[in-house]
Amino acid sequence: MALVPCQVLRVAILLSYCSILCNYKAIEMPSHQTYGGSWKFLTFIDLVIQAVFFGICVLTDLSSLLTRGSGNQEQERQLRKLISLRDWMLAVLAFPVGVFVVAVFWIIYAYDREMIYPKLLDNFIPGWLNHGMHTTVLPFILIEMRTSHHAYPSRSSGLAAICTFSVGYILWQRTTFLKKTADPFNRRPRRLLRSGKHGRIFDERES
Repeated sequence: MALVPCQVLRVAILLSYCSILCNYKAIEMPSHQTYGGSWKFLTFIDLVIQAVFFGICVLTDLSSLLTRGSGNQEQERQLRKLISLRDWMLAVLAFPVGVFVVAVFWIIYAYDREMIYPKLLDNFIPGWLNHGMHTTVLPFILIEMRTSHHAYPSRSSGLAAICTFSVGYILWQRTTFLKKTADPFNRRPRRLLRSGKHGRIFDERES
């Protein structure tokens, strides 16, 4: 028997993601005021994906508890759909995107942190929040995979979904870039920021 039930772990993880998201959104950074806001960063998108996924996990646990022993076929059918959605999201979004964000961030950080997380960001983002965004994602998702059984989709459908997400993210990045360069009010400030002492903080991606 597990020391801590997986249902309790899921609630705790969900609350931690809600806390991370709230604290991150409360930070006033220039990059949050430009087109796309926080949604430009894969780190933030990943946090939303993880929060939604664990929210579905908690909802599945509650539904399972309420339908246990009821004998209602319709409720059981809805529960199976919810479980399928949970397993699909884990396989095609939560796990691959989470692992990608953690691995790429820390590999580049170890090579040259200024490329991905300039020291100036330490003035805005505390260390615990940085680890909440770029470190704990991986152990949280591994705990979920270790403590619960999941039925994964076929390889072809999973790859198709991941590729669709990747292409969509690339197109979204292209859109934000075009919007930024097309805005005449952004052109001169962007040149000044790049040439200034603290310019990299406005153009660097967090992940």
